Amino acid sequence: MSVHKEVKKVTTHQLQEMKRRGEKISMLTAYDYTMAKIIDHAGIDVILVGDSASNVMAGHETTLPITLDQMIYHASSVVRAVDRALVVVDLPFGSYQGNSKEALTSAIKIMKESGGHAVKLEGGREIKDSIERILSAGIPVMGHLGLTPQSIYKFGTYTVRAKEEEEAQRLLEDARILEECGCFALVLEKIPAKLATEVAKSISIPVIGIGAGGGVDGQVLVTHDMLGMTHEFSPRFLRRYLSLYESMTGAFQQYIKDVKSKDFPNEGEQY
Repeated sequence: MSVHKEVKKVTTHQLQEMKRRGEKISMLTAYDYTMAKIIDHAGIDVILVGDSASNVMAGHETTLPITLDQMIYHASSVVRAVDRALVVVDLPFGSYQGNSKEALTSAIKIMKESGGHAVKLEGGREIKDSIERILSAGIPVMGHLGLTPQSIYKFGTYTVRAKEEEEAQRLLEDARILEECGCFALVLEKIPAKLATEVAKSISIPVIGIGAGGGVDGQVLVTHDMLGMTHEFSPRFLRRYLSLYESMTGAFQQYIKDVKSKDFPNEGEQY
């Protein structure tokens, strides 16, 4: 009889406990089964099926073109691989803004068709109705403030947000609004570290940063960036843990060379 070791799943409640204990939360993106399996097995707390798939997987310039069905395709691929991590799925641009009924429909569709555990929405007070409506259906919501890539055309640039006092104040208020709405956690993207620390201290839900310094409750990076698979993107907040671009290129070139020189396959590599 094989003894199946019970894997303890990460829950939204556990993340809040981690914040209380002062234990940092680790989060990475995944968009496919193979990558998600490796990341989950490594022991990550949260996997984000990000709309960054629009850039990383599909080659779009922004996150705007990706559709709800494409997000569901990526999310279901990830969910099939995961035993432990909490899987959070981005609601894509246009699937929740300005219409809370549509937001609920989109969130339900993601949960039903992908098996994800929670959804993430970008924005503060302006999407409060959408968040409340999704939460009323029992779907956990993660917020996202600071640089909100879906609003790229409004800002016109991917530079650091909330450097001015007024915008900083508004961001702090938005964070409190999201907490009051019932969001279980919040991502802060590309804002001054001092402000991010202040936000994390002023609310009781976990704050996960990307380019928001070390004073928050956890960190998230895009997996393809931290593995060095993307080499043209080098923001200050990115730490590269591998240089896969170089080593993969080397492997591919070696394979090409071996095929051309008839070195591959050799005697032992055929039937």
